[in-house]
Amino acid sequence: MTGNKFKIKPKTKSKGLASGVFAGIERRLKLENYFEEGFPVKYLPKILFVLALGLIYISNTHYAEKTVRKINIIQAEVEDLRADYTTLKSDLMFASKQSEVAKKVKDLELKESLSPPFKIEIPEGEY
Repeated sequence: MTGNKFKIKPKTKSKGLASGVFAGIERRLKLENYFEEGFPVKYLPKILFVLALGLIYISNTHYAEKTVRKINIIQAEVEDLRADYTTLKSDLMFASKQSEVAKKVKDLELKESLSPPFKIEIPEGEY
């Protein structure tokens, strides 16, 4: 009988970038020492807790940034509304001046009173 004609070639490492990077990380961290007896299940709750804290931290950061953006938008709107209020208030103050009112009612043939107003006094007990 002849010997084994079918030989299995040993696996060669691929020269790709991704496998080289991960293989280098695996060699530096020496993860096979930690997983010789299997996955350490006793550390799983702590790992999940840290992951949950990380997710909460990330979501809190996103929420804070979104809130800051909303605050900036609302502050810009408040500044615009304040400018509109100031403009309208000054227009109203100008339109309510005695000379402006006199000009507007001139078309209605109303004239400005030249005599000052007087106070009507009623003796006590007559009203």
